[in-house]
Amino acid sequence: MSYLSDPVLTVLLCALAYLAGSVLFALPVCRAWHLPDPRALGSGNPGATNVYRAGGWPPAAMTLVLDAAKGWLPVWLAHQADLTILSQAIVALCAVTGHMIPLFYRFKGGKGVATALGAGLALAPVTTLMLAAIWALVMWRWRISALASIIAIVSGPIISALIEPETLPLFGLLAILIVVRHRNNLIRMAQGREPGF
Repeated sequence: MSYLSDPVLTVLLCALAYLAGSVLFALPVCRAWHLPDPRALGSGNPGATNVYRAGGWPPAAMTLVLDAAKGWLPVWLAHQADLTILSQAIVALCAVTGHMIPLFYRFKGGKGVATALGAGLALAPVTTLMLAAIWALVMWRWRISALASIIAIVSGPIISALIEPETLPLFGLLAILIVVRHRNNLIRMAQGREPGF
């Protein structure tokens, strides 16, 4: 049995996922709403949190949905093509990597949380919804988006191992990637300088 079904289609979907991930929707959303560049606010991350700081919930929600959709769509296509879980996971990682090191923005991107959310909903919806609930609880208690994201994503390998074990490698790699991308946030949190809401 092959662990990587239809390598050609997998490579094509990986390329699509990376290119889709490379579109940082926070930037066109802010331009459309005549808002400042989100990279100049808060943590400097081109994501929904800084869009919220710039213009409130409506543009932030739009950014979140679009960034999640670019992670969801390639994985959904891989699922529809009946690719293996491993192939789908690789496609998911390519979408998240595209957001983190985007081709269209000189390889300087965001943290990948919303894109991981979308990819996770397509591949492992139960685990992902539980992580979203953890994020919401931490955010409600401490009002720090980076803290909520870190706690949620490091919970991913544990929850996936218990509920959807075939996706454990994906959530393990996502945890590493996203925590590394939050390293500056971790430093600021340790110093008490991380901006909250």
